[in-house]
Amino acid sequence: MDLSFLISNPLINVSVISWAAAQGIKTLIDSVKHKQFDRHRLAGAGGMPSSHSAVTCSVLLTSYYLYGFNSPSFALAFVMALIVMYDATGVRWAAGLHARAINHIVEFLESEGSPEGQRALRELIPKLNESLGHRVREAICGAGLGFLIAILGHMIRQGRFSIF
Repeated sequence: MDLSFLISNPLINVSVISWAAAQGIKTLIDSVKHKQFDRHRLAGAGGMPSSHSAVTCSVLLTSYYLYGFNSPSFALAFVMALIVMYDATGVRWAAGLHARAINHIVEFLESEGSPEGQRALRELIPKLNESLGHRVREAICGAGLGFLIAILGHMIRQGRFSIF
């Protein structure tokens, strides 16, 4: 069975590589920062660099290389990259701040209540994920990573760079 079609789309290839690279770097940074490995960071949101920015910017630049500035593919990739990065640094960042505030409120209420009330409260409101969005610098670093991977992919396709 020929599975070569799985690697036949450069836009998908560059997005998967960008996501994996960003998540790997993010996990490494988190491991150094906290002096322990957390496997959940491999697929988690938030942190440095933004995998969302890396993916969308790698697709953006690759679509430019493949189809040109005036192509519908480039236009769509451009708009999606702007929306994703705006969302990551705005809406999702604010949602993370809200989660942090709710977690603090629940912790305070737990410390003040009875053991039965504490269990009931935690069942009602589980600990929320506070790492949802990105600081602007995290989105910019993710974008830079995505552009770098797209450039390397372009060079490989052009035969100007070989990984073997």
